[in-house]
Amino acid sequence: MYQVIGKLSNRAFRVVWMLEELDQPYELLVTNPHEETATAHNPSGKVPVLLVDGEPITDSAAILQFLADRHKRFTFPAGSLERARQDSLIHMINDEMDALLWTGTKHMFLLPEDQRMPDIRRPLKWEFGKSVDHLAAALGDKDYLMGDEITVPDILAAHCLNWAFGAKYPVENEKVVAYGKRMRARPAFRKLNDAAKGAG
Repeated sequence: MYQVIGKLSNRAFRVVWMLEELDQPYELLVTNPHEETATAHNPSGKVPVLLVDGEPITDSAAILQFLADRHKRFTFPAGSLERARQDSLIHMINDEMDALLWTGTKHMFLLPEDQRMPDIRRPLKWEFGKSVDHLAAALGDKDYLMGDEITVPDILAAHCLNWAFGAKYPVENEKVVAYGKRMRARPAFRKLNDAAKGAG
């Protein structure tokens, strides 16, 4: 059984979502960043952490790709052109979406008050809007980013879009809005989203 350190209200949602999609058993060790359970397995205190036979794997994108490779689903083989394109999408989403959302979040809540610049969210939102258009271009006429089935970047992108809706970042491209709805309609997402709401 896998163990996931984190909470459904943070990036651990991505890891648990992947495990649900893979129909793999897991235990969620509900932990905030920098709490003892987190720092015991990741010196930075960041979550999520995936424990595999007691060994930690950190970074949500790395964890998702590990799980996809291990269970041979939602990914393409290493060394293939499709895998290179898939990896490119992962990096694009992390660089152009996740990083903008995370920077805005830190300046609203997480940094020491004297280090916060809440107004930074205005240019971040403008840049995020451009990133949404980049995602639409990558999506093209496909249902999912790599074709007819979800892959690792879809879970990352959908989580970022959900985060963006909550943080009031612009998601105005109709193609991306429809894509986000397809991803959120997946049974595994709905199950975890309901659980996250129930957890407050």
